[in-house]
Amino acid sequence: MAKQQKTSVFVWEGVNRRGQPAKGELSALNSAYAKAHLRKQGIEPKKVKKASEPLFGLGSGPKRKKIKSSDITFFTRQMATMVKAGVPLVQAFDIVSDGIDNLTLRQIIGDVRDSVSSGNDFAAALRQHPQHFDDLTCSLIESGEQAGTLQTMLDKVAVYKEKTETLKGKIKKALMYPIITLLVAFGVTLILLIKVVPSFEEIFTSFGAELPAPTQFVVNLSELAQDYYLYILASIILIVVALIQGIKRSPTFKDQFEATLLNIPVLGDIIRKAAIARYARVLATTFAAGVPLVDALESVSGAVGNSVYRKATLLIKDDVASGQQMHLAMRAVKVFPSMVVQMTSIGEESGALDEMLGKAADYYEEEVDNAVDNLTALIEPMIMIFLGVVIGGMIVAMYLPIFEMGNVV
Repeated sequence: MAKQQKTSVFVWEGVNRRGQPAKGELSALNSAYAKAHLRKQGIEPKKVKKASEPLFGLGSGPKRKKIKSSDITFFTRQMATMVKAGVPLVQAFDIVSDGIDNLTLRQIIGDVRDSVSSGNDFAAALRQHPQHFDDLTCSLIESGEQAGTLQTMLDKVAVYKEKTETLKGKIKKALMYPIITLLVAFGVTLILLIKVVPSFEEIFTSFGAELPAPTQFVVNLSELAQDYYLYILASIILIVVALIQGIKRSPTFKDQFEATLLNIPVLGDIIRKAAIARYARVLATTFAAGVPLVDALESVSGAVGNSVYRKATLLIKDDVASGQQMHLAMRAVKVFPSMVVQMTSIGEESGALDEMLGKAADYYEEEVDNAVDNLTALIEPMIMIFLGVVIGGMIVAMYLPIFEMGNVV
């Protein structure tokens, strides 16, 4: 596999097709590539130089940064709106690009525009950037181009991506809220043990009396934290990094981790419902676009977001390819609720599979929304109890010797 060459940002000045002065920034391998790219756009470059890096990353104008899935969703929605309004495709690229601050995405849109201008299909131009435009998106747009319904298909892709982003945001909310709260609680507890408790310990030493058991436990815990807090922090960081790298580098570890998540109380239920919602939404979208069912299931397998459902979808695909009805194949893998299987059966019998799957997707997306709200409502009192017991317990333990001295006096 060839190593990807690093691009740089170049500042340019030149003259456009109308003879008017123009300037801007673009990303290219070197100045020669930058000049060639400008000439393709009808600009005669006069000056092209590498942009200097601003101090601390500060500066004005478009930013060259990582492209997020939400950026691609925004681009898809904007393109759907432009095409629906009757704007020619090439002109739509220019209009959408002007409203985007991410320099990297602007560069990609420029590449797609150049490819379409030179006679390539929209889908073929997108396939040149597989790291940002997945096979599902490209296949749907290709179907729209072939059927002459690009406007409708772009809208379907935009709706699908928006719903996917919304679902992803709900899952992140369910995960991040308790994690951040527990990290804050852990940090506060560590600060109390390292900075506050030692001050009390000096006072207790001057008493010359035996400390109550709770106080002695906290003092011992404080001494342990003071001696080993760097090791504790390093171990936590090491575990987190190892977990992230394991997920990124080992497909087997990633599959096992995703399967384990499904067994976590409450959270596992949310992840399971989200996977079912993705399955139904993607399959409804692709099938409605005229994609053959076997090919649609192949696309679905890469979009469900969980290894258990990905493997189940591939098994369903194999059964459907061999002539079995999809609802029977879904029942055989035993990971889909009976309601979804029944709706699929009704859809197959009535010839409205995409409609029934769309309704199933709507239902489970709403279920995820409700489950996240319920999880938040459940976690809040538990976190308050945890903080009260841990931090409040430490404070009470520190004041116990003082209370006992008051009773003696």
